[in-house]
Amino acid sequence: MQVLIDNFGLILDGFVKTLWLLLFAGLIALVLGTLLVALRVSPVAVMRAVGTSYINVVRNTPLLLIVYLFGALFPVLGYTASISSYIDYSFITATIALGMYAAAFVCEALRAGINSIPVGQAEAARSLGMTFGQSMSTVILPQAFRAAIPPLASTYIALAKNTSVALAIGVTEAAFAMKKLNNEYATGRSWIFFGFAVGYILIVWAIAAFAHGLERQAGKAR
Repeated sequence: MQVLIDNFGLILDGFVKTLWLLLFAGLIALVLGTLLVALRVSPVAVMRAVGTSYINVVRNTPLLLIVYLFGALFPVLGYTASISSYIDYSFITATIALGMYAAAFVCEALRAGINSIPVGQAEAARSLGMTFGQSMSTVILPQAFRAAIPPLASTYIALAKNTSVALAIGVTEAAFAMKKLNNEYATGRSWIFFGFAVGYILIVWAIAAFAHGLERQAGKAR
């Protein structure tokens, strides 16, 4: 227990960085996933092919490989250590990689939500003269988001745990802090694992509670 108390600042900083990763990557995933689902259900075959290809490639590529590929991108673009003190490139890299990876799963969760909506809804929108974009934004997607709350919650819970992959490119998040403490305190590893497990459980619980609240609100709105 003492090892957790003595290093509380390091542990707290690690979980704060994890939460920032979750927030920014989650926003990227939500925006990109929404665009992808529009492509997936588009009446234009080329757009459907683009969306399907993205989903198939990303979902069948290991997340660690995606993070490493993005980590190798900045040196190719001319990244130099002289500006690393101003911009945390490892954090930006991990955020983009995690967001683009999670977007594929957000897309599929939303597509399941769209599939649960009666076909007559889209047909009614078309009969009123709405374009595909108008029907998606005003009729289909609002209902799809409500229906997709449970699978979206599962996606964001998985994203919270996947943030640990960011340690592979040097992001000082919770898993990085745990690795550092394990290397320095060989006799306190049981407490270290316990402490970090509790931290991740609290994050997952918060996401689940938030999703449950949204689901209740969505149920009242129907």
